[in-house]
Amino acid sequence: MSSVSYHISNLLEKMTSTDKDFRFMATNDLMLELQKDSIKLDEDSERRVVTMLLKLLEDKNGEVQNLAVKCLAPLVSKVKEPQVETMVDVLCSNMTSDKEQLRDISSMGLKTVIAELPLTSSGLTLTGSVCKKITSQLIGAMGKHDDVSVQLEALDILSDMLGRLSGALVSFHSSLLSSLLPQLTSPRMAVRKRSILALGHLVPCCSPALFSQLTEHLMKELAKGPPTSMTRTYIQCLATISRQGGHRVGEHLEKLIPMVVKFTGVEDDELREYCFQAFEAFIRRCPKEMSPHIATVTQLCLKYMTFDPNYNYDDNEEEDEDRMDIDDELEEESDDEYSDDDDMSWKVRRSSIKCLEALISTRLDLLLSFYSSICPALLARFKEREENVRADVFTAFSTLLRQTRVASSRHSLIVSGSDPGVRREEEPAVALLKKQVPATVKALHRQLKEKSIKSRQGCFCLLTELAHTVPGALEEHIPALIPGIVFSLTDKSTLSTMRIDALSFFNVLLLSHPPQAFQPHMQVLLPPVIACIEDTFYKITSEALLVIQHLVKVMRPQGQAGGFDPKLFVKEVFSVTMKRLKATDIDQEVKERAISCMGHIVCHLGDHLRAEVQAVLAIFLERLKNEITRLTAVRTITLIAASPLKIDMSPILPEALSVLGSFLRKNQRALKLGTLACLTALVTHHAASIKPAALEPVLSELPTLVDESDMHVSQVSITLLTGMAKAYPSTLAKISSSVLPGVFRLIHSPLLQGSTLEAILEYLQALVLSKTSNLSYSQLLKSLMEPFHRSQSSADGSIVHRQSYHSVARCVAALSSASPKETPGTVAGFIQQVKNPGSPEAARVLALLCLGEVGRKGSLGGSKEVQGVILEAFSSTSEEVKTAASCALGSMAVGCLSDYLPFLLKEISAQPRRQYLLLHSLKEVISVCPASSLSPHVESVWALLFQNCECQEEGTRNLVAECLGKLTLVNPAALLPRLKQQLKTGSPLARSTVVTAIKFTIVDHPAPIDSLLKDCIGDFLKTLQDEDINVRRIALVMFNSAAHNKPSLIRGLLGRVLPHLYKETQIRKDLIREVEMGPFKHTVDDGLDVRKAAFECMYSLLDSCLEGLDILQFLDHVEEGLKDHYDIRMLTFLMLARLVSLCPAAVLQRLDRLVEPLKATVTTKVKAGSVKQEFEKQEELRRSAMRAVAALLAVPEVERSPSMAEFANQIKTSTDMASIYQSIKGGEGGGIGATESMDMS
Repeated sequence: MSSVSYHISNLLEKMTSTDKDFRFMATNDLMLELQKDSIKLDEDSERRVVTMLLKLLEDKNGEVQNLAVKCLAPLVSKVKEPQVETMVDVLCSNMTSDKEQLRDISSMGLKTVIAELPLTSSGLTLTGSVCKKITSQLIGAMGKHDDVSVQLEALDILSDMLGRLSGALVSFHSSLLSSLLPQLTSPRMAVRKRSILALGHLVPCCSPALFSQLTEHLMKELAKGPPTSMTRTYIQCLATISRQGGHRVGEHLEKLIPMVVKFTGVEDDELREYCFQAFEAFIRRCPKEMSPHIATVTQLCLKYMTFDPNYNYDDNEEEDEDRMDIDDELEEESDDEYSDDDDMSWKVRRSSIKCLEALISTRLDLLLSFYSSICPALLARFKEREENVRADVFTAFSTLLRQTRVASSRHSLIVSGSDPGVRREEEPAVALLKKQVPATVKALHRQLKEKSIKSRQGCFCLLTELAHTVPGALEEHIPALIPGIVFSLTDKSTLSTMRIDALSFFNVLLLSHPPQAFQPHMQVLLPPVIACIEDTFYKITSEALLVIQHLVKVMRPQGQAGGFDPKLFVKEVFSVTMKRLKATDIDQEVKERAISCMGHIVCHLGDHLRAEVQAVLAIFLERLKNEITRLTAVRTITLIAASPLKIDMSPILPEALSVLGSFLRKNQRALKLGTLACLTALVTHHAASIKPAALEPVLSELPTLVDESDMHVSQVSITLLTGMAKAYPSTLAKISSSVLPGVFRLIHSPLLQGSTLEAILEYLQALVLSKTSNLSYSQLLKSLMEPFHRSQSSADGSIVHRQSYHSVARCVAALSSASPKETPGTVAGFIQQVKNPGSPEAARVLALLCLGEVGRKGSLGGSKEVQGVILEAFSSTSEEVKTAASCALGSMAVGCLSDYLPFLLKEISAQPRRQYLLLHSLKEVISVCPASSLSPHVESVWALLFQNCECQEEGTRNLVAECLGKLTLVNPAALLPRLKQQLKTGSPLARSTVVTAIKFTIVDHPAPIDSLLKDCIGDFLKTLQDEDINVRRIALVMFNSAAHNKPSLIRGLLGRVLPHLYKETQIRKDLIREVEMGPFKHTVDDGLDVRKAAFECMYSLLDSCLEGLDILQFLDHVEEGLKDHYDIRMLTFLMLARLVSLCPAAVLQRLDRLVEPLKATVTTKVKAGSVKQEFEKQEELRRSAMRAVAALLAVPEVERSPSMAEFANQIKTSTDMASIYQSIKGGEGGGIGATESMDMS
């Protein structure tokens, strides 16, 4: 300790030296000492260091002064409060000194201290007292009107302090406001500007009353009609506080807008610019409150975006050259009286266009009206003469295109009529845009030849957006665009970025339009692109190679007989690509693109190359062996192998196969998958050129790849094995012993489903058909069934998962369809198995499922024996056997409707006790059979279902509803009205069944029923007002399904439905009752399920119908949910995190009200004697709330809220909360992670 004091005393002594170098070095050493974390100063040392540093601020040497300022930063956290206050006092009094240099260095010192003040709760007292000191001194300094530079420095420091520590200055807000407002009238422009900045930092944290006071003051001053320069300042101030304070301006807009509108009429360009900036801030920050004023603002923007009083646009310009001449003449005439530098009108045009852009990007709901009002006006301004303004016009138009894309992705496509060939209904905005395409191209194609780089880049960006938004729209305009593209590629003065932009636009154009559009222009298009491949800059080469790759497809599109002959172009394309392909000393990106491009040339035009192909293949083999290019080479070889031109690859195959075999051992997943795809293509298309022996290196690697740890790799491997089984039956004997155990393990795995299972079925069929001796039908069948015939408590203790029963049954059905001769014997065996009371339960369940799957293929016929066996199984004591029998009956009925459906319906009527199982079978039939085969039976099934729609058992009712819903899809036009009729006449149970049935008619892909449903779903949603609580809950579940799977059905109804939805989120006292359980009283809330359903709907609406919601009203109900039951709080925390990412501005508006419930949840402790479940539940709740907090803290403006800043400090200082927060930040990247999205199944 003393050694530190001694060392520091030495340094302080040196600082008093007369030699400036000594002083400099000593100060530098002191700074290094202070930066060490370990240093501790005693009180005496603290005082001496502070005094000395403050003295050095007045040093004659500038470098020493600067170092002294730097020392203040680490010192703030190392010394106690009184010393920091001393530092601040001296710095503040120096601020008002007469010496300019001292003033400057002191203000730097103050800024340094402010930047270092602690934000943690432990340091808040220090921060608070220091801020108060600084603030009172600065307010005094601002009052000194005689010296402007003091005022400017004071304002600067205030801005810094308010920006970082506004929360600590709450008590000073009103005095700050009253001292800042007079500065707005200062004669000096700079003072006014800095005052506006400081007010901007004050606004986010000040109280609503102060905010109103500030706004009222501005309105009062503006109402007096001050001189123009003052008006500018006030309007600028309005725009700034609107940008910073956001939503708060909303309540004053009614009075503000007419004032600002009035000032746009004043003949002053800068004032007009500020007015439009204010409008833009209002539109971005208060979109809801601006709604009534949108029309006024739009009119003004449209009027002033063409405001150019000093220039005459000649509307009949056809040729650019004429226009240039006119320009020259104009300039000659006007040189004397008017200079272009005085013309500020461009600022007015730019700000009004930016305001329009803000309007387009915030009001998706007005998109269609923008196409009639704003779109033509923007198109007319493409001729703008000022380059910067023109760039803004392009940006605004691009925003319009992007918003159209967003709208069309949200507009779920609805197919009218059941014919799949019918055109899909087009999004209205896209239809309007298509009409504008000719005008857009006409306005742009002239700009594409402008000298101005910025204009051309803007054009290319805009055209790219257009091609993405409406693919194919530019097809007939391609001849008009080609000269512009060629110009940008060949113009010698063009920058490289311009060329890259032109190439990437050309790329988008090629991808989004049919080949025939480009074929006639090949002669013009190819040379400039080929010249770009020769360019020295690698980025240009790489883009050009990509363009050539697409042009090759244009020359000869696969699968189309074209009348276009590519012979003329093959040679030059080939030679230029070959040159790049051979080069090894080029950029990685160019290498990969050259390989890929050459692959396409060989694949599409290989027959024109003849001799050269072998040389290219040899290079590909080299690239395959190189680690850097191997993945691209694998993909390219795959492409060539599958080429319809049947390229001869035999020279490279033996070596390529051994290299590819070695890739299967590598850890890189993409390489593994690419290699398997490549091998499959080779085995499928080039089997004749491959000797079985050459496959050895591949075969030895395959067994390890078939494993449940990576299902996709397994699937691709099995597809490859199937290809081999078909092409080389001789290799099967070798591989079966090593691969089959893995395949059977997969079949018995609970993870197997979907496409991997389909691949296995194909493989097993290929094995049976190959007639290999040791892979016969019976052996395969035995291996499949074996685990199910062991007694359940076998030595290895493995339990067979339910999923694997179904997988094995599918495999058995696939085997029997591959060898029909064996089927009858197998079926008889299964029947015996089911009948035999001694066989294990697993074997009986499997036998029933196998019968079902074999029956599904229709190979059972209407065997009476089978029906008897099934009915017998229905009376089994085992639930598993009953369920299997129900599945089997459904599957058989699918295979042979006419035999089994009447039998099934008869049984449902006759056997009320087995109804549930039989309805499961019926559901399978309705779900799987095509509409055409079901049509004759619809009436009988419908009648039967309606007899059972009021069943007391909810499970049975749900099944009936699912059958009704899926049956309605067979003939919607006739059956939907019947469901609607039933809604009016039925009892509450029947109504709930009908509404659930509607839920099952809403499917997540376009279907013929959609247009009919859209017309009548409103009638079904009226059940949200049903007097029966259960019907209301089911109506909410149906509404949720629509919002999730097909939002277009309900978008138009939100206005009517939302009030009823929100009503269901409220806690109803009359539904809460007390139940006595022995000595305890237990409260039961009958309304909980309905509330939960309502909140789930709200969550779905956030994703699918955000633009139809009034977010602030929505947040009111989320806020209520944050204080509700455990399940609902979990849901609302998720919603809050989602809302933060979707519309942060609205959440910030309500922040103070949302923080309290979050804080309450995170800080709750469970009572000491509670059970384990209670602890776990509470912990999960806290984590969920903390996720919402983490999402909030990720928004930069959040810290401005005093309550949120305090809560953030509380989290940091509490070890318990900090650890939860850190684990969430670490585990899920802070926001709402993939694991956190709600399960909507």
